[in-house]
Amino acid sequence: MFATLLQATGAGDKLVTPEVPWSHLAPQLILVVGATVGVIAAAALRGRLRRSVGAVGAAVVAGAAVVSIIPLWHRVSNPAQGPISAVNGAIGVDRFSLFVTALLCIAVILASFTAEAYLQREGLDGPEFSLLLLLAAAGGSVMAGANDLIVMFIGIEVLSLAVYVLAAMHARRISSQESGLKYFLLGGFASAFLLYGIALTYGATGTTSLLRVQSFLAERVLTDDGLLLGGLALMLVGFAFKVGAVPFHMWTPDVYQGAPSPVTGFMAAAVKTAAFAGMLRVFVVGFASYADLWRPAVGALAIASLVVGAVMSVVQTNVKRMLAYSSIAHAGFVLLGVDAASAEGTAASLFYLAAYTAMALGTFAVVTVVGGSGDGAHTLDAYRGLGRRRPGLALAMSLFLLAQAGTPVTIGFLAKLGVIRAAIDADQWALAIVAMLTAVISTFMYLRIVVAMYFAESESESDDRGELRIPWGVGVTIGVAVIATLVLGVVPGPLEHLSDDALPVLVAVDGR
Repeated sequence: MFATLLQATGAGDKLVTPEVPWSHLAPQLILVVGATVGVIAAAALRGRLRRSVGAVGAAVVAGAAVVSIIPLWHRVSNPAQGPISAVNGAIGVDRFSLFVTALLCIAVILASFTAEAYLQREGLDGPEFSLLLLLAAAGGSVMAGANDLIVMFIGIEVLSLAVYVLAAMHARRISSQESGLKYFLLGGFASAFLLYGIALTYGATGTTSLLRVQSFLAERVLTDDGLLLGGLALMLVGFAFKVGAVPFHMWTPDVYQGAPSPVTGFMAAAVKTAAFAGMLRVFVVGFASYADLWRPAVGALAIASLVVGAVMSVVQTNVKRMLAYSSIAHAGFVLLGVDAASAEGTAASLFYLAAYTAMALGTFAVVTVVGGSGDGAHTLDAYRGLGRRRPGLALAMSLFLLAQAGTPVTIGFLAKLGVIRAAIDADQWALAIVAMLTAVISTFMYLRIVVAMYFAESESESDDRGELRIPWGVGVTIGVAVIATLVLGVVPGPLEHLSDDALPVLVAVDGR
């Protein structure tokens, strides 16, 4: 790759850098530049900035990134132009990458509002908190648009490093530091697996460009494909770790429980979305010709995640651990769409990720409030009597939980229906049956929390003193999540059309 940048001239070798159309990378640039400027400002004005400045600033930057997506969406949707590329074809700009980037930016906005209330309550200095969310979103956006495996790896590392720090941000809580350390150590192993997989793929195909890999495999039949299969297996391990799929899920319950609650919500929504975006681009598009070989492995991951996530969530007593195992089960549902290896499966996966983003961020916004000072009140007992003390908060939590269970008239029902239908269309009846059975099992866990809120008496008199205050940022997050969960559950058409159109493609250097 680098050799192509050297062109011989009469005076010697001259380094020729690729032409970069910066307008094509507007969302990523806005996120990175906004975060960088914010960090510099926070360092220069340490102690003189209100905690809300970081949250509002991150929301403004992420909102600007969303606005920049609109003209790009119209451009790539134009049949006369189509998807475009940047950085010598290493990054593609298609409706898939723009759709995922928009989801990540929305997650940043809502998580920033929730984090502002959290930082205020815990007495933490936090401009860097929201700015790290921007960097994480930038890394996820690069993953969604990566046309090259090396670029994919860079995006994963940018995303991961930011989230490692976020998980350990609460310096006064040992559990927060422990969760950050666990995530960092295990994430390092996952990154190593992914990098080794990329190396083996390069050894088998002679390139890390997904477009060239796709062309190479379409034109040739490998007589000895052991090297390539090893690369696929190792890359699948790396992605499975990021999405929290069984058996690479062991970090999830501990990290979800120990990390600050707003960070947990961001991890459940944005990190999972970015990881699945990378998996869809690499496997469903890049290695489509080898789908018959990697689909059984993805199907096994889906079944294991569905079963373990559903069963283990039922036996937990800590609500954050319940939701951690629930997120594992949700990863299993999204894997149904990946395993389908079809346009319908990809669209269903994107719809599910959008739905889960709203449900997860809303759920963890409520968890942030109930957690109280110190962010430690996460046992099931903390939710006893919540329906009487804070009826609005309990109603919102019930809606989010029932939506995750797949209750009709909510977006969660349509999301589950979509991926199960995609599995059936792909003749994966076993996956569809397991998904439906585990959905019933998971419902029991969600109902445990609802029953505790409405039908269990508070064990402490202090619970009756109205201590649970709902800050404006949390209120905004919960309100937006409630609207999305209900409205898109009744009128899903706009989101369905967007997800149907947002299919990933590999874009050549010239855009063709």
